[in-house]
Amino acid sequence: MADSNIESFYQTVNFHFKVDFNFSPRDGIDVRFQSVAGLDVTMETESIKEAGENRFAHELPVRIKATPLTLKRGLLKPSDSKLTDWLKNVFRGERIKPISTVNIALLGEDHQPLVYWTINNVWPRSWKVGELNAEKGEVLIETLELNYNRIILSKS
Repeated sequence: MADSNIESFYQTVNFHFKVDFNFSPRDGIDVRFQSVAGLDVTMETESIKEAGENRFAHELPVRIKATPLTLKRGLLKPSDSKLTDWLKNVFRGERIKPISTVNIALLGEDHQPLVYWTINNVWPRSWKVGELNAEKGEVLIETLELNYNRIILSKS
């Protein structure tokens, strides 16, 4: 017997997404990334040992800790990217100005968002450029590692 809900089932894929920094005006080149990692959080705990109870310790939740967000993309000319301008200002020591919101959208086959991750209070932790190597013909990748305070998952 066939499942009657098979038409409503959609298996999401992990390769169709966009990252939207809230720069104004919107810059279409800064939504294109090769990979996004770090969309996870963990609950830190505190161990409490009860007096007279030696068989176990109580583990209590304390706070939520976000994993740094890692974004990878092909290196762009600095004049082409508002994101690169922001990173240059931060790493020259001029000013650390957090971005209030970064939206990451997983897109469906019709290019419409299926799921959103909203990342709040984002600031750069590191900015790396891949190896320069004359023996390989690869795209030069820049890696951004961003810290944030909060992640919110929502449907489109």
